Amino acid sequence: MKKIEGLNFLTAGMPLITKGSYPEAFEALKSLNLDGMEIEFVHGVRMSDKTREIVKTLSKEKNLILTAHGPYYINLNSNEEEKIDASIQRIIDTAQAAHDVGAYSITYHAAYYMGKDKEVVYEQVKKQTKKIVDILEKEKTEVWVRPETTGKPTQWGDYEEIIKLSKEFEMVLPCIDFSHIHARTGGKYNTYDEFSFVLERIGKELGDIALENFHAHIAGIEYTSKGEKQHLILQDSDMNYKDLLRALKNFNVKGAVVCESPNIEGDAQILKDYYNSL
Repeated sequence: MKKIEGLNFLTAGMPLITKGSYPEAFEALKSLNLDGMEIEFVHGVRMSDKTREIVKTLSKEKNLILTAHGPYYINLNSNEEEKIDASIQRIIDTAQAAHDVGAYSITYHAAYYMGKDKEVVYEQVKKQTKKIVDILEKEKTEVWVRPETTGKPTQWGDYEEIIKLSKEFEMVLPCIDFSHIHARTGGKYNTYDEFSFVLERIGKELGDIALENFHAHIAGIEYTSKGEKQHLILQDSDMNYKDLLRALKNFNVKGAVVCESPNIEGDAQILKDYYNSL
């Protein structure tokens, strides 16, 4: 699997100052002193072979880190078999596109509970994840596969479930969305000690490899008793990103931090500048 040095700060999608071309986006990232971007395949994996080659070449030339976010239309616990099959294919398509452009890892929201027992859903997600991993290994598609911690209690994916799943497969590691954990728990997980607890759990259960090959999401977030409502810019949110960055620094976490706030590049710069000041 691909390894990257240090902790890198990425935008979730092309910087807002660009008009939609990858060459322009990569120029903007360099001018903003940011480290890369997460390619947003959230409405489907659509990228031509020619574009994949351009993205791979330019990102390598400019020494930028890439990750990819799979489509929103994924539910490995659907009651309909064809929807499960389509979900598996969307994850495989995301991984193949990410591999083609030289990306570091992919992430996606894996499933909904659908009113079922947590253990039943876990076994279903595990079963479908095995199918995904088997196909990717057979096709030599080398990229980290990362189910993401989700922002609502109706969605499968608290951090303990994702750590547990990651123990089952060599190419699976967590994507820890700290804002989602904060929203999912109604405002908890927003102190240095709580952030440290999550990182300690990951290190203890998965080993140093998980902390040295990290993929995180950070944004301001609005939430209710039902969990995540919407992303906010950092300054309009109670998200305690400063203590989070201190914890990441003190645990010597390496990998990619993707900013998902509405002001992706501005807040990514805030995160990077504060981290570098520590």
